[in-house]
Formats: sequence, C-alpha cells, structure tokens
Amino acid sequence: MRATFDKPNIIFILADDLGYGDTGYTGQRDIRTPNLDAMARDGIQFTRAYTGAPVCAPSRCTLLTGKHTGHTRIRGNGVYQLRESPDDICIGDVLKAAGYTTGLIGKSGLSGNIDDGGHPNRKGFDHFVGFVSHAAAHRHYPTTMYKNGKPLPMPGNQGKDGATYDNTVFLKESLRFIRENAAKPFFLHIAPTIPHADLAAPEQFINLYRGKFTEEQAGAGAYRKTAEPKATYAAMVTYLDHMVGEVLATVRDAGLAKNTLVLFASDNGAMQEGGYLRKWFQSSGELRGGKRDIYDGGIRTAQLAWWPGVIPEGSKTELPTAFWDFLPTVCELAGAKAPAGLDGISYAPTLHKRYGRQTTHGVLYWEFHEMGGRRGVLLDGRWKAIQYDVNAAKQGAVEVYDTRVDQSEKRDIARERPDLVDAAKRAFTAERTADPEYPFKG
Repeated sequence: MRATFDKPNIIFILADDLGYGDTGYTGQRDIRTPNLDAMARDGIQFTRAYTGAPVCAPSRCTLLTGKHTGHTRIRGNGVYQLRESPDDICIGDVLKAAGYTTGLIGKSGLSGNIDDGGHPNRKGFDHFVGFVSHAAAHRHYPTTMYKNGKPLPMPGNQGKDGATYDNTVFLKESLRFIRENAAKPFFLHIAPTIPHADLAAPEQFINLYRGKFTEEQAGAGAYRKTAEPKATYAAMVTYLDHMVGEVLATVRDAGLAKNTLVLFASDNGAMQEGGYLRKWFQSSGELRGGKRDIYDGGIRTAQLAWWPGVIPEGSKTELPTAFWDFLPTVCELAGAKAPAGLDGISYAPTLHKRYGRQTTHGVLYWEFHEMGGRRGVLLDGRWKAIQYDVNAAKQGAVEVYDTRVDQSEKRDIARERPDLVDAAKRAFTAERTADPEYPFKG
C-alpha cells in the first residue's frame, strides 16, 4: 500500500449531455441519483464550474489538453483528432511520463469521427476500451468497439438494440482497471455515453420509472425511437449514477479512498434530441438554454470532487473554473511538469490548503462553430458576455449579464455597460489564435 497523499490516484468520470439540473444535488426531483448525491455530501460541489464547449468533441479536448477552444486543436465536432505527440500534448502523455498507469474507457475525447482505434494508446493511455468515433458512440448496442487498437466485437448487437449495453462494458472495464492497478498510481478517465441519445437503458432501470410519467413524443430523427422517452431518459441518468456508485465502492473496497481523487462532470449542457425534450425534467435547472448554447445552460456543469480525508465533507466552492483547469490541477497533485502554453490554472488549493492560495481567472473563453458561430467570455468571474451569429452578414450584438445576480441570464445590461462590451470584444480577439479550419469573421 502506498503512502497516502503521495501521487494520488485520479479518476475523472465524464457524463455525456447530462444537464445541470439532472441530479438530485442540483434540485432534480423526478430522477434518482443517490450515489451522486452522496458524493456531493461527502466531497465538494463546484457550483460555478464550466465545460470546455457546448458540444462534446471540443469540450473534451479542453479537458484533456488544458487549452480552451481559442487554442485547442479540436474546436468543433467533425473528423478531427489530436496530432501525434509532441504536437498536441494531452493528459495521458503527461501522467504516463510522471509514472502513472493510464486508462481511458468509454468515449474518447482525443478525436471526433475517426476510425483509428490505436489513437488513444499513442496519446499516452496504456489501456483503452471504447469509441474513437463520436457518431458510433450514439449507439448503445454497438456491433463493435475498440480495445487497445483492435476491434472488440459485440455479438448479438445491432446498433440500436442488442444483447450488450455499451456502458455495462465500460463499467466492468473500469472496475477491473482499478482493482488491477491498486498497488501503483493510476489515472483513469471514464467517459460513459449517457444520457446522450440514442435513448436506451437496461430494462431493470427503465422499470424504476415505467408508468410514473405521462409519456410524450418528440422527433427522434435518426436516433433510436422509444415509446417511453421520459422513463428511458430517467433510467439512463440513474444508470450513470449506478456507475458512479460502483466506482466509488470499488475504490473503497480496494483500500484506496484516502489516496484517490474522483471527479465528476458532464461534457456540456442538456441535450434536446433523439426524442427527448429537456423541459420534461427541467434538465437545465434555472439556467438559460442547453446544448449548443453559450448561455450557461449549454456550458455549466454540476462538477463534484471526492477525496475522503482530504476534501472536507459537504464543501461548496463558487470558484469559476473550466475544463482546461483540470490538467494543471492534476500536474500539481501528481508532481508532474505542466506542458507549456496552458490556459488553465490549478484548483488544487481549493481541494486542500496544503497547495497554498487559490489563484483565479481574469477571463474564461468559449467559441462554437455551428449555427452561424457563437462565442462568450466570463470577465473577472462575474460579467458574462455572449455573441451569436458571429459569421452572419449582420453580426449579432454582444449581450452582457451579471452572473452574480442573474444566473438565468435574463437581463441583458449591454446598453448600460458599454465598457463591458468593449472589454468583451478585446477578449474575443486576445483569447484566440486564428485557425483556417475554424474561421471567425472578427
């Protein structure tokens, strides 16, 4: 057994399209999340945590590289992947060099729609099981996935239905990884594919909700259709919660709790696709918008951190933080050298006072390259500025919100505070490096 607090194990569980309001600890009343609620009671809630982007590929890229979307290689969904090291350094490279055994299980955040099953292993992950294509990850009964560069067939699966639910595979692989690496420091990134559509869940979890809601129908498009979209969505969230509970129980059973930091978050805000409408469960809570929005409903996440004996139970922090802070944080915890050119800051001091005084961001920045182009900044942890239709013939106006008193972003104060509009425009320019694949008009 290793000495506690020396190169702690680090586990990051990243949900897919979970809304800020989908958990009990953020106010959800219809969907059960007992394990996440307990994790919140036993650890710390980051009440002002932000994702990297309002959709999955760029958001996950910021988490794993420590750079925001003004500087990352992947700034949108599509056929992209991080370049071979050292052109794009990611967390797998850094922690493996620091002596960690590294694992990535689920939906790779290192790429978009590619077919290169060995890519995660080349990016510093010793063990990988899951999807490298985000389009393939829409199917919860895939015919095949990848395991360390080789196809992993799923007999009996037809894509939208089948014998083996993808997240049961991810859970088993995650628990096995923890048990097999208990004697040495490890980093494990668990990336379930729920509650992103397709809408599908194991029957015993759907049974928890069957008949409890008046079911409605919404357009599912190319996704799997179900007669019970509300019960199925709720079941997916509760299965995600079950996964978290099993991970924490395994950490405890292995005697690793006092030397393991476990974090939980979602990659972006609540989805509205695949036959699900976020209004059914108020998935964004009181936040405005959802997935694909730069409003907080699209980029706020109900982040948790759990580390028994280190993080005081029942803690909360209003520290404005974003996904690109994760890499510098784990570098500090692991005693690893942080790569050059990061946009993040370490929030290790918020986890424990031994790490000194917490620094803060002057600016947080996001950009989004669908729907005419969107971008936003948070200035001094308070003033949120948003611009839509960046690439339109008539560029959208800059909106400004005081998040200290208006977390629902209902009152635009841009006319009252032209100084903040000017500051936002300067930040829009200063915080990004031009990229021909992701053009902005200005």
